Amino acid sequence: MLDLVLAVLHHLLILSMAGLLAVELALVRPGVGGASLKTLAVIDAGYGATATLILVVGAGRVFFGAKGSAFYLENPVFWAKITAFVVVGLLSAWPTVTILKWRKQATADLAFAPSTGEVARIRRMMGMELAVFALIPIFAAAMARGYGL
Repeated sequence: MLDLVLAVLHHLLILSMAGLLAVELALVRPGVGGASLKTLAVIDAGYGATATLILVVGAGRVFFGAKGSAFYLENPVFWAKITAFVVVGLLSAWPTVTILKWRKQATADLAFAPSTGEVARIRRMMGMELAVFALIPIFAAAMARGYGL
């Protein structure tokens, strides 16, 4: 039963993370400011918290799941999945720092809105995040079917 609970939580968290990234991408657009920046900062914090929970639950699956840790730790496809997750995390750092900077500026100046160029750069980074994120379920599906063993 523990394996099922961990698997369900892991999948729900991954779907939540994808949804949060999609919402962030929708909110980061030219003219974003004011209350939208506050919402964006809250969503970004939720994105980070969800990523942390994914790591915790994923570690639970590795060490307490039915397949046993060797299934994961000895599988290069698992490590490709982990690498993709780490790259997504690294790609998310710049947007997070920028969103926090924008939020601080908007708090000081209610009329603040980031430049079109800044918004475009952050959207590109988020697009790269999404593209690498798409690799995670691909690697997971391959691993579940025995690839890499």
